[in-house]
Amino acid sequence: MSSEWDVVVIGAGPAGYVAAIRCAQLGLKTVCVDEWLNLNNESSLGGTCLNVGCIPSKALLESSYMYHQAKVNFAEHGIIAPSVELDIKAMQARRKKVVHELTQGVLALFKTNKVELIHGHAKITAVNMVEVSSRETQEVMHELTTANIIIATGSSSVHLQQLELVEGYILDSSGALELDTVPERLGIVGAGAIGLEVGSIWSRLGSKVVLLEAMHEFLPMTDSKLARLLKRSLTKQSLDIRLDTRMVSAEIKDKQVHVVYESKTGEHKEVFDKLVVAVGRKPNSDRLFGSEGLGIERDERCFIMVDENCQTSVPSIYAIGDVIGPPMLAHKGSEEGIMVAEHIAGNYIEVNYDLIPSVIYTHPEIAWVGKTEDECKAAGLNFKVGSFPLTASGRARTMDDTEGVVKIIADSESDSILGVHILSAQASELIAQAVLMMEMQATAEDIALTMFAHPTLSESLHEAALSVHGRAIHIKN
Repeated sequence: MSSEWDVVVIGAGPAGYVAAIRCAQLGLKTVCVDEWLNLNNESSLGGTCLNVGCIPSKALLESSYMYHQAKVNFAEHGIIAPSVELDIKAMQARRKKVVHELTQGVLALFKTNKVELIHGHAKITAVNMVEVSSRETQEVMHELTTANIIIATGSSSVHLQQLELVEGYILDSSGALELDTVPERLGIVGAGAIGLEVGSIWSRLGSKVVLLEAMHEFLPMTDSKLARLLKRSLTKQSLDIRLDTRMVSAEIKDKQVHVVYESKTGEHKEVFDKLVVAVGRKPNSDRLFGSEGLGIERDERCFIMVDENCQTSVPSIYAIGDVIGPPMLAHKGSEEGIMVAEHIAGNYIEVNYDLIPSVIYTHPEIAWVGKTEDECKAAGLNFKVGSFPLTASGRARTMDDTEGVVKIIADSESDSILGVHILSAQASELIAQAVLMMEMQATAEDIALTMFAHPTLSESLHEAALSVHGRAIHIKN
């Protein structure tokens, strides 16, 4: 079956489905090809993020935090719960319900915006041709002729050669979210965002969690002071974080995972009920092109190379989201999808890659945008720093959630904001204020002169801005 289109979008994750919807809104005849199948072997839109990543992990983080609060903190608030029981099946059922509702929501948006959906595997066979084949039979079902192609095929978990996945024992991050019992001992290889979030979930639910991280530093991409504070907090929460480790082997014996790893002190052995591999993600750029590759350039890690408009080396073919490389964040891919749709329609907008917010959803959360102090020093910038501890926040005290700090880095001469770093409850919400301020080119003085509601966590941003100039009210300058 052949058909003609203005745009073919390959992939229905946060980058692809947003691109498809915006293309259709702009009057372009649009079709989206997606091959994701859920555990029931049904088509499920939303890619990794909605199906097995961002959304299900946040659902379990929320549930596990509420369980932990009920067990540990309710009494301080005068709430007596003599018996708190964990129903992991109900918790997982809620996660699945949230995922189902959101994936169905994307399908409804496609219908509302008249985006055609085809399920199957897409292969670009010419600069204006996409073949769609059945995943099961590999039979070609559709030949789509198009003026433009948007590649949004996302990424998948990196696997280690010495840690091959074994069903029920050695899992990737997706498998870790599907567990129906709480493992007594859980090992996690990788202490980045995914590893820390998965570790937080199962630690709160009762697992003894050990994270084995190859890097010498903890979260080296974040502000070093905030990273140290977060590590200290997570350690108090019983997460055992071991840096500078190298995995040697893993073997299944007596229904347990026997792990050998190396550190500066030599070789070590650990035994876990489950082992999760969370060492990063790789682009889904294989099986996408014919044998000649159409001349589309990829780098040494197979990320598709694009220009500032996300155009590949073939002008009519674009690539967005994880498949073009870090930062591999859903919101970055979505904004690229909108930019490409507008570009195809003859309009011009751009993505500000200097102001992409990042969040790790531990508790407290850590969020940041812009440069760190170390990056400012390396760039030879003259800067001032203002900070405000959450212990001085009235709202944080009423929440009994005073861990953390808000830090603002400003240029010494122009007072422009170079970076904002937040370690606190709801840092994921607070960072949006910082991004907006920086997008609007507000100075630290501008923020200091802005009125914030009281009592709120947002006031911490206000006080940090005042602190840049030694004018903080609620702390000693």
